[in-house]
Amino acid sequence: SRPFEKLNMRILQLIDTLETGGAERMAVNYANAILRSQKFSALIATRKEGGLKQFLDEKVQYSCLHRKGTFDYKAFIALLSFIKINKIQYIHAHSSSFFLAIVCKIFKPKIKVIWHDHYGNSEFLDKRPNSLILKISSTFFTGVISVNENLKNWGQSNLLNKNIIYVPNFISLINQDVLTANKTILKGTESKRIICLANLRPQKDHLFLIKIAKQIQLHNPDWTFHLVGKDFEDEYSELIKENITKEGLENHIFIYGSRNDINDILNQCEIGILTSNSEGLPVALLEYGLNRLAVVSTKVGDIPLVINNSKLGILVESNDYNNFTIVLLDLINSVEKRNILKENLHNHILENYEENMIIKNYIIWLANL
Repeated sequence: SRPFEKLNMRILQLIDTLETGGAERMAVNYANAILRSQKFSALIATRKEGGLKQFLDEKVQYSCLHRKGTFDYKAFIALLSFIKINKIQYIHAHSSSFFLAIVCKIFKPKIKVIWHDHYGNSEFLDKRPNSLILKISSTFFTGVISVNENLKNWGQSNLLNKNIIYVPNFISLINQDVLTANKTILKGTESKRIICLANLRPQKDHLFLIKIAKQIQLHNPDWTFHLVGKDFEDEYSELIKENITKEGLENHIFIYGSRNDINDILNQCEIGILTSNSEGLPVALLEYGLNRLAVVSTKVGDIPLVINNSKLGILVESNDYNNFTIVLLDLINSVEKRNILKENLHNHILENYEENMIIKNYIIWLANL
């Protein structure tokens, strides 16, 4: 038994919802991975459940508070009761769930609060909302985890807690897909599918993707684009759909919304792309590598730390429409190049972004706080 396995830590992951998203996926990944090293793990969704609940190991202690507002007394009492019954030592609060964790610490001062900063617009931190609230709140944190170096540097300059570390997102090789009778069958031609695994949010820049898809349609009309991620059915979503129709791409770009059988979906695709103008370290990129997709991505966030050379994938500056189109066309037209990138990235992800090493370092960091 390794030393960090004997620490018997009692850690609670706190997240607002279990709907599909990067922070939500990581909360589930942490809960499952901690269970495999510490024999106890817990997760609470403060507001509502979602599709990611199905990925949670059945042995993880779980509850949903169904919190109705900022000051929901019943939800808070339920959380305190859960903490007492399960003898929680650490609350690992993801994103905006830190407020509830702080209130718990006020009532239970011995609890250690870890805040996990998943902020997605890390290229535009000078415009980050609620910075003052975060600064004040940081006095209650025992430590801070940032998902990329930009966020770590921002935290060191703006927060009053300096115990800040960068921990990359990671993937688990266990329980990757939920068994479901409703398998997603992608449209388009086999071996000629390009996927973008990203929620329909402005920073993911699907409008940039549509411009690229228009050019691919002109040169390689049998290749299709597949958008998988939560559709918030908001103004941005409508703009995406309007542009697809306007460009006559209804038979070339397909929107699927959230899906639980991500690996099955990725195995139907040949190329994975990310067109974001801002990122942390996207879980989608790790999933592309795990499932052997050739990757073209914008050069934002910590993506260059993952794809750190041209043998692993192709990076393009954000908004560089011409270059992105050129390199994607080159990849489409070269099976050999795609196969080389697929295998190289797959091996790189397994060696550097699999859970065991990252969870070991995480547990040791907690023990030394």
